[in-house]
Amino acid sequence: MPPFLFKTKFDLTILLGRKARNAAQLLDGIKIVPGSSIYFHTHKFLQQHHYLSPEPPNDFAYWVANVLNEQALGEELSSVDIIQFNTISDLRQTFISVLDDYLQTSKRTVDAPPGEEFYFMGSRTFVVETPHTAKTLKEFRSCLESVSVHSLYYHIFDARLRREREENDFSEWFRKLGKEKLAEQMLNLDPYTQTLEGLRKRIIQLVKAHDTD
Repeated sequence: MPPFLFKTKFDLTILLGRKARNAAQLLDGIKIVPGSSIYFHTHKFLQQHHYLSPEPPNDFAYWVANVLNEQALGEELSSVDIIQFNTISDLRQTFISVLDDYLQTSKRTVDAPPGEEFYFMGSRTFVVETPHTAKTLKEFRSCLESVSVHSLYYHIFDARLRREREENDFSEWFRKLGKEKLAEQMLNLDPYTQTLEGLRKRIIQLVKAHDTD
């Protein structure tokens, strides 16, 4: 059984050179920007503000509601539950559908004030191995107490979209250890409703409860 190698990541933010001044242009941009841009505008808050209460609106919803003052559309965009999606393409398509449906029925076009356009951003991710490895649940727990929240983010949030399925890196390794119940409990955790530090503590508790090594 190979040990679990904890990795971490660093993101370089990239300005894509595309902007939108109204909902129609936002839709056009969402259709063609790279997947890293969709991910950036829907997930970055979770990593950048990991000590604060999560569940912020995504960037699209925030801009529509607070800059365009299109409250109804903003609410629809903010109601998109990103945890339900295992692929960026499905997440992108949902935003496209929301905007398209709205624009089909809207009778007005609201432009952002000069300087407050929506700027599409993306990121380039660099994955780095850490010195932390675990062969047992006890070692895993010890490593998890030491690694940065960026490592936790990589193995939980990035893993789902990287694999394009529900399994994350931790649950997959637990399953390989024969800890099926722990793996299922790991999958049943909702990482979007707590801070990363809170998530770390909860995973440590679960692992400790199953640590019979």
